[in-house]
Amino acid sequence: MSFNLESNAFKNGENIPQKFTCEGTDISPHLTWGNPPPGTESLALIADDPDAPVGTWVHWVIYDLEPQISELQEGVAKSEEIPGTGKQGLNDFRKVGYGGPCPPPGKPHRYYFKLYALDAKLNLKLRATKREVEQAMQGHILAQTELMGKYKR
Repeated sequence: MSFNLESNAFKNGENIPQKFTCEGTDISPHLTWGNPPPGTESLALIADDPDAPVGTWVHWVIYDLEPQISELQEGVAKSEEIPGTGKQGLNDFRKVGYGGPCPPPGKPHRYYFKLYALDAKLNLKLRATKREVEQAMQGHILAQTELMGKYKR
């Protein structure tokens, strides 16, 4: 079995339901994963949109997820710490936690939820950015998996 990431809200390559966007209740979708490699000490999740007009737009940053955790429930609280689970960083809306798809009208955008298995905890300050997480992950990535959904207005 390989390291994988799935959602019960949408399948890879399918449309993200409106409730998980700025046009809905803007809550995070349920995510589940399995089979992180041996030696995994923490997990990190980054969700971003490479199709944004200003360049890649960050929608969600989570780090220091406990390795025994295998899912995030729908509607994760928008707090700096998820008790017993991990820490959330700043998204490009300048807020902590999940910020759903909110593209300008036009063609569909792709939203990548990327999960990393790491051989160490990152031990970053609260409210870390995607850039800080990516820098701290260098040399510590054991495996990576992703789930992509689409959304258009």
